Amino acid sequence: MNITSGLKSPMIEANRILVIGCPGSGKSTLATRLSRALDLDYISMDRDFYWQPGWRKRPRDEIDRLIARAVAEERWIMDGTGLSSFHLRLPRADAVIWLRLPRYACLYGAVSRAFRYFGRNRPEGPAGCPERLSLGALAYIWNFERDAAPLIEAALRDHVAGIAEHGPNVPVLQLKSRRQMRELLDLLGRPA
Repeated sequence: MNITSGLKSPMIEANRILVIGCPGSGKSTLATRLSRALDLDYISMDRDFYWQPGWRKRPRDEIDRLIARAVAEERWIMDGTGLSSFHLRLPRADAVIWLRLPRYACLYGAVSRAFRYFGRNRPEGPAGCPERLSLGALAYIWNFERDAAPLIEAALRDHVAGIAEHGPNVPVLQLKSRRQMRELLDLLGRPA
């Protein structure tokens, strides 16, 4: 898929964008660059909602409260797949960018990130949560297209069907390579 100038308008006009995809696909990197390019507040689901120092997960009701408060804002870009909160995030999104890179690219992204930041916090990561990589995380990445992608497709399909009666379609842009991510940033006039 080539990114065309027809996509420029929906992205520039979007006030609330979700960036979803497999771990290691580049969600945080793309979202931070787009936040600067489009002057949107950057929200990291891991940092802002899920994790407390020491990789302690917040209680679900607290996560949902934090997400509901964040999506009520007028201008943001949020990275993170989090299927359990789609019901809070999708209704407020003007656009969805789904990073659907090949398995090997996501594995490479996760492993290289782990080596780059091992034992330290990533800039966009939660405070007090040094970078780590587990076999469970690698297995999740390996099986993402088989296990998680159909659930994402169903959630997006259900959401689009539900809003068809109530308002305009929310564009879902699928990017399948890092090159396409660079093309999107170039299209918006920002370097990759």
